[in-house]
Amino acid sequence: MQARMQNPAMVLSDAMQPIQQVFKAAHGGGVDAQTLELVHLRVSQINGCSACVDAGAKTSRKAGVSDDRLAAVAAWREAPYFTDEERAALALAEAATRLADRPDAVSDEVWDAAATYYDEKQLAAIVLMIGVTNMFNRLNATTRQIAGAWG
Repeated sequence: MQARMQNPAMVLSDAMQPIQQVFKAAHGGGVDAQTLELVHLRVSQINGCSACVDAGAKTSRKAGVSDDRLAAVAAWREAPYFTDEERAALALAEAATRLADRPDAVSDEVWDAAATYYDEKQLAAIVLMIGVTNMFNRLNATTRQIAGAWG
């Protein structure tokens, strides 16, 4: 397997720093790092971005996510390894990633569940993480970036 080209954010050198700043801002929003990493990993799984799934598993481990939780994140609804707070964040991540799957993409039920556990700043961090992950997934999948190629 070979990438079609280098990641566009690397080709256009002015793009990478602002993207990294969004990641940094999301991590500064008061949400547990493990939760943000699980959100990143789940969004990347949905989008089929092998490079981000690979990187997401590695950064999740660095944040302290156990192998049991990593193995079960795709089936988080049926797995006993996730807190109610994490489940709310994962439900929001799935809904915001699958916008075209239903007319009310992010339902009030999904939003209100997340808002039960997270304040506005934390919700902003989660939504930013979802958005920037979706963007990176699209860059990587379109250009067929290779899992593990970034180290």
